[in-house]
Amino acid sequence: MKENKFEDIYDVVKLIPKGKVSSYGAIAEYLGSKGGARLVGWAMNALHHRKDVPAHRVVNRKGVLTGKNAFETPSTMQQLLEKEGLTIKEDQIQNFEAHYWEPVKELL
Repeated sequence: MKENKFEDIYDVVKLIPKGKVSSYGAIAEYLGSKGGARLVGWAMNALHHRKDVPAHRVVNRKGVLTGKNAFETPSTMQQLLEKEGLTIKEDQIQNFEAHYWEPVKELL
């Protein structure tokens, strides 16, 4: 793990394919910090306007767009996911399981 844990998190988030999403907890677990979902959330919130990390692909464990307020507008996260083919209703990804990307399974 790098000295800057946020950069480790960003490296994993960059691997999430278009049209897929992962959760804060799944990313933390992959990085060896099973209870570190909050740290992943802080890292996503700290991105501000960095375009090289697809933060819109990180949601909570139920597929809810809990990070939407960290974007330029509250609808930006949804718009980006919809451009990738996901359907969102009431801030929740529809058919979440079909779009879920789990780094522990995909990267090992």
